[in-house]
Amino acid sequence: MKFEETIRPFFAFLCVLCTENYVLGFNYDYVTCGSTLKLYNSHHNVRLHSHDVKYGSGSGQQSVTAVESSDDHNSYWQVKAKTNAQCIRGQPIKCGQTVRLMHVQTRRNLHSHHFQSPLSHNLEVSAFGEDGEGDEGDNWVIVCSGKFWSRKDRVRIKNVVTEYYLHVSGDSYGRPISGQREVSGYSSPNELNYWQAMEGIYVTPSEDPKGTFRDDSPRMHHNVHTEL
Repeated sequence: MKFEETIRPFFAFLCVLCTENYVLGFNYDYVTCGSTLKLYNSHHNVRLHSHDVKYGSGSGQQSVTAVESSDDHNSYWQVKAKTNAQCIRGQPIKCGQTVRLMHVQTRRNLHSHHFQSPLSHNLEVSAFGEDGEGDEGDNWVIVCSGKFWSRKDRVRIKNVVTEYYLHVSGDSYGRPISGQREVSGYSSPNELNYWQAMEGIYVTPSEDPKGTFRDDSPRMHHNVHTEL
């Protein structure tokens, strides 16, 4: 596959932003509906990643891994509402809220189920669905201690179906994805399943959520803060 073809979905997404009257350079502390970001696991110094490579065991679905590179375009995920729901673009995600995380490059959702992961034998985490549409296994709860998902804080991400946490054990794959870390579902919270929002395109509301921001606003003006 040519390089131009591999990056086309991401740049198509950027073009959508440019045609929707967004404003660049707006500083904002929260992760919001519609934002596209990289998720960083500080314990292993890696970012959540996927690619069009299928697992050779388990579900056979698209694999999800973690990589050390901070500039890999296959590490972007878009925050969307849970399955069969909608959220307002720019609305801050609340602690305890259920969301989907769609892999921008392949448009498949972060997913888990009761298949065993190939290396650690925890639960498998995959990318599933077509064009952003999958099933209930795509739903994840943002576990944090404040009111909203802050970009400054570490959070845990818990699958609704399995009730296991998004986790990096430290196990590494061989060919064809040599050096990439296994991402799995783990039964209990610990230091290996903390994540933080990092580089990305953050869609923001016109008002701060701690002020007069309302869910029922008939039309919101959106800003974007970029840290690519």
